[in-house]
Amino acid sequence: MIEGMRVAIFSDIHGNLVALDACLADLASQGGADAIVAAGDLCADGPRPRKVLQRLSEIGAQCVRGNTDRYLAMPGEERFEGEEARLAWTRRELGEKWLSWLRELPFALRIAEPPDELLVVHANPANDDEHLWPDADDVTLERMLGSEAASAIAFGHLHLPYVRLWRGKLLINVASVGLPKDGDPRACYVILTLRSGGWQVKHRRVEFDIKRVATQLAECGIPGSMRLIATLRRHRYKRLTSIIP
Repeated sequence: MIEGMRVAIFSDIHGNLVALDACLADLASQGGADAIVAAGDLCADGPRPRKVLQRLSEIGAQCVRGNTDRYLAMPGEERFEGEEARLAWTRRELGEKWLSWLRELPFALRIAEPPDELLVVHANPANDDEHLWPDADDVTLERMLGSEAASAIAFGHLHLPYVRLWRGKLLINVASVGLPKDGDPRACYVILTLRSGGWQVKHRRVEFDIKRVATQLAECGIPGSMRLIATLRRHRYKRLTSIIP
């Protein structure tokens, strides 16, 4: 791979086309990228699931499958009370063409060659549904990452942006485009640039029209819309309320 190559990574868009388009406009203002990657949880729980997938296809994004993408593509995988009704609505919105597209998405994507190999997954290299917290201990990290050879690992699922170095591996949480949960209401994505010493990381925060998305959620017919709107407006994990202002 050529030094200076740029990779933009979006994750956890969750059917929020307004936020995705805002991030794409911001990326263009930053000079664009040589590759765009979407790291899963692309369309569930949002008002515009099909249009998000269409946009990703239009721009030639390389996508990996997240846990909610798996739930959509493989009915019976959902785990939370009330989730099935929202997934059923989203499946109807997507149609068989896009459900089939979700089924074909890979678990992981690898970019570049050693010693600069970049691995992109949804949650962690071991599975698509276990959060990799920024303060995870060595036992947890060894279980999730110990056998992984890539020198840089980018992921989402946990909607908290961070960068951590562990045993020579660069861990990059790209956070969420469509559903920020770190106390900052702005969308988040990452631009990675390959340098002579490895990958340079730049998190980008982008404002989007939250009121418009809330209106879309209220009007689109998705079950549980009021709860989804509350989550969008709260923009933080409940368990971190005392930590995140």
